[in-house]
Amino acid sequence: MPTHYLIIGSGIAGLTFALKIAEKFPERSVAIVTKSAAEESNTKYAQGGIAVVQNHQGDTFQKHIEDTLICGDGLCDKAVVEMVIAEGPKRLQELIDWGAHFDITADGNLDVGREGGHSKNRVVHHKDQTGYEIERAILLQVRKMSNITLYDFHFALELITLNNKCLGAYVLEEQTNKIVPFKSNFTVLATGGIGQLYGHTTNPAIATGDGIAMANRADACIKDIEFIQFHPTALYNKSLSTTFLISEAVRGFGACLRTKDGRQFMQEYDARGDLASRDIVSQSIATELKKSGETCVYLDGTHLNITAFREHFPMIYNNCKLLNIDIKKDWIPVIPAQHYLCGGISVDIHGQTSIENLYACGECSRTGLHGANRLASNSLLEALVYADNIYQFLVDAPINNSETNLTISEWKSNCGSLINIDLLMKIKSELQLLMQRNAGIVRNDTDLLQAQMQLENWKNQIASLEKQHQINKEFYELKNMITIGILIVEESIQRKENRGGFVKESPFL
Repeated sequence: MPTHYLIIGSGIAGLTFALKIAEKFPERSVAIVTKSAAEESNTKYAQGGIAVVQNHQGDTFQKHIEDTLICGDGLCDKAVVEMVIAEGPKRLQELIDWGAHFDITADGNLDVGREGGHSKNRVVHHKDQTGYEIERAILLQVRKMSNITLYDFHFALELITLNNKCLGAYVLEEQTNKIVPFKSNFTVLATGGIGQLYGHTTNPAIATGDGIAMANRADACIKDIEFIQFHPTALYNKSLSTTFLISEAVRGFGACLRTKDGRQFMQEYDARGDLASRDIVSQSIATELKKSGETCVYLDGTHLNITAFREHFPMIYNNCKLLNIDIKKDWIPVIPAQHYLCGGISVDIHGQTSIENLYACGECSRTGLHGANRLASNSLLEALVYADNIYQFLVDAPINNSETNLTISEWKSNCGSLINIDLLMKIKSELQLLMQRNAGIVRNDTDLLQAQMQLENWKNQIASLEKQHQINKEFYELKNMITIGILIVEESIQRKENRGGFVKESPFL
């Protein structure tokens, strides 16, 4: 299956690059491989918005840069931070030109909200469904391009490499279980996050770390994967593993956190109170729950204008209503949940990985923007900027026909009986519990070493099953999750100091 550009993933990062390169080179082919429906991505579930400095709001690039650096706790690449933030207005305008709609004030300016860690209101949004709106607009443009082919329900298994050069990927056709080599001149990984490794996550079911795991098996450099951001306010429901996000913008709107007995506690931990950065709020909630033994804390919006709340947060209001939570009179039960990976596949300023002809953007990549902790609503901005950086870099990259003509071997035999799905689901559930318990908000070496041993056992078990059975998507997702789990635990053991979202305590406390 030859193509000039192979993009794995259909979120904001992958779609943006695909659209730009296809418009620039109408005679070249672009293939987008995505393991679910094209609309299903981490982007779709981004509620808050895009952090972009607006001149008329008295904000400056420097203030946004300082907020990002403070949040990243000394581990951001300052040059990257400056570049990404300066590019923000141009990338936002592109989205608007493509048909994405954002909320407007009565005087005709973009309505901007404020989230934790931001010193100014600068978050551009579409109610509480910003990611969904962006995905809709870009996908509409992508579908108009005759030289872009969308392969939905196609699951990328492994990168094809030769002498540290990427030649494409082996892809599983999910409906037939047939494995097809996709041969490409350039490959872009835009596969999103790793949320399904954890028992509580705001990520969709597709977020199993596939791109990072593939890159790792191809010996690409992976960096900062121990820095995992937990969103402090996911809607608590003990029957759900993928939890619904209560946007940070709700606290920006005036809601406050309380313990079960009604105490507002955030001011005790940080002068910014409820608008402290996500790492501080998550750690504070975890501390309160550890002290009290309770399962959740509460978000109180009962003092807010309910009409204005419903207008700003219709999806949040309706989801709470479905669970019989009346925001006008009820507190919302919340708990920290895995939300975002700050590290990933290490890339340079052009989005290039340590493997030639392989690029990465979006959550699966590590650019240096986030450091030890991501500033709220910087992720969609990063995805847009790096998709453009890759595009700008590859505009001048020649197509090497000798590489295109290289013969790629077929996938090794995929025969035998299918692996027992119940066994895969059992291991997956146990893995999620293990990571939640042993590699969560606060970690210690005793728990991490125990997790490392169990993950290695599962890795060996999976390797044995792979030799005996026919593989499928569920098997490979689990294989990828185990790979990512080992990386997280190993890097967590190595890191000795607390930074940003990474907290390690003595097991004797």
